[in-house]
Amino acid sequence: MSEALDHLALAYGIEPGYISERGEHHKTGEKTKRSLLAALGVPASNDADVEASLAAAPPLAANDLPRPVGAPCFMPDWLAQGRVWGVTCQLYGLRSARNLGIGDFEDLAQLGELAASAGADFLGVNPLHALFFADASRFSPYAPSSRLFLNPFYIAVDRLTPAAGATRGGEAQSVRAAKLVDYPRMAQLKRRALEAGYCSFADLRRAPVSEAMRSFKAFCAAGGRSLQRFALYEALSEALVAKGHHSGWHTWPAPYRSFDSHAVRRFERENAARIDFHKWLQWVAESQLRAAQERCKAAGMRIGLYLDLAVGVAPDGADTWSQSDTVVNGVRIGCPPDMFNDHGQDWGLAPYSPTALKTRDFVPFETMLRALMRNSGAVRIDHAMGLARLYWIPSEAPATNGAYVRFPFKDMLDHLARISQDCRALVIGEDLGTVPTGFREVLSEAEIQGYRVFYFEREEDGAFRPPQAYSHKALACLSTHDLPTLKGWWSGNDIDEREKVGASTPANAAAARENRKRERMLLLGLLDSAGLLPSSLAPVMNETIPCPAHFPDEGCVAVHALLATASSRLVAVQLEDLVGLEEQANVPGTVDEHPNWRRKLPLALSTIPKMALFRNIADALSQERPREP
Repeated sequence: MSEALDHLALAYGIEPGYISERGEHHKTGEKTKRSLLAALGVPASNDADVEASLAAAPPLAANDLPRPVGAPCFMPDWLAQGRVWGVTCQLYGLRSARNLGIGDFEDLAQLGELAASAGADFLGVNPLHALFFADASRFSPYAPSSRLFLNPFYIAVDRLTPAAGATRGGEAQSVRAAKLVDYPRMAQLKRRALEAGYCSFADLRRAPVSEAMRSFKAFCAAGGRSLQRFALYEALSEALVAKGHHSGWHTWPAPYRSFDSHAVRRFERENAARIDFHKWLQWVAESQLRAAQERCKAAGMRIGLYLDLAVGVAPDGADTWSQSDTVVNGVRIGCPPDMFNDHGQDWGLAPYSPTALKTRDFVPFETMLRALMRNSGAVRIDHAMGLARLYWIPSEAPATNGAYVRFPFKDMLDHLARISQDCRALVIGEDLGTVPTGFREVLSEAEIQGYRVFYFEREEDGAFRPPQAYSHKALACLSTHDLPTLKGWWSGNDIDEREKVGASTPANAAAARENRKRERMLLLGLLDSAGLLPSSLAPVMNETIPCPAHFPDEGCVAVHALLATASSRLVAVQLEDLVGLEEQANVPGTVDEHPNWRRKLPLALSTIPKMALFRNIADALSQERPREP
């Protein structure tokens, strides 16, 4: 490998290698460097290209990870030394007697009020980003079409007139009763209801200007070019899907693959009403989300909604189509091999271009952050290491042949801090996986709360760390959507699932089950040392009775009481754990093998407050973390 290629790669932020979680050093291959440079628009296919590109390259990209932070993110005075708790949920999985087979913004508001009455100060939710309205089969919340806009399928149609009747028919009852979210049927019903709602709204144009119409026009004006392009994409995607094409632009006829082509301009002129419909969907969605945040705060939450930011976007979605100069095509975001994935992970997402962000003074980054923060009290940045570097995988290459590409970390932090202060929104950075040395310290200095997952917090001998030892500037939780619930962890449901879908060999699964037996005893020992071990589990720890196959409710309450003692400012509890479920929302590395992003709660929201487990866990959390006036 030539020295010139090494220098060229470094100039554009491509790291020469990385140290894995196992402590192994991996070097970036020559082919990977050339492929990533090409994706960045830098010719490097041969030595002559490399020499020419090097002559025009910027100075070597410095590793600015240890550099001092300019400003800290927003932190209210009452929380600086305080400790609060909240609930996290998967919005699509909320079940109610009034929704259309998928949780919606009204369900979110009602859950917020319910959680607030139990003492919670925040309600976390999966990413609400816009997916593909023309293709409901693309439903992963972490693979959005756009991070600037919302998923219209979360609109509560019964709050629209005359769409409310759509929730009362037999078809609606059937899709509502389904065990899993039936996205195609749900989408069919919701589209029909939303069309009716829009037609009713459009009739207002013939009447004197109403408050709603003034609000809509103001929303469109504020959305400007970004909203126009997104709505144009949605309308065009619908039209092409109707002709047999895919919802994503990569396979569209060539004249439609660029937003500024003559064909697209002509479509825009001829389909103004349909574009207006998609703007209206965004106006309704944002209005309902804002109302949910207001209701959470009015019910007593001091933070309110805690929204999630996906790490990237679908390569063929609205953002890559309308921001082709800002997003990098030809690479996918993922992660290198780690303790849980021997072959790494390919998330199939497109990243920002670090060079383009700097050239555009980070305006796309700021716009995205404002879109997320303006209706929330806190945000979670998925894979927060992406602020400093992202693992890029070249097209056609396996995840093992990727490399880390640096981002202007200090600049990203400065812009993040400014928007956080402007919007008065807390920032939580999910810092799990392969974390660069010094990264967590910089986040702490910037008042970005880290992530502390109970399952992962271990001493050198493998014992669970007492939560009191966790960082104060962090969010502590038992689990996440990618990990087993507490009852699922105890029963080994996660091990069974991974073996069933082929993600684990029978031999590895057997070893994992043996290790889980030891871990269960370690958990009981920690509860005992904290004075929280239920009497029913004491004989289990003393090995005088067999270990129960299913974790009892009193054990769940005890573990949450233990978690509540964490030094961390924030403690988040999954709704699945509050109602005692064993199944987890997502099994990483699977697509159709597991019902990812489709599981519904087995019970309606209205019945949750009646559950003893919910009340007892909430009481344990509130006793340790009381909401102060």
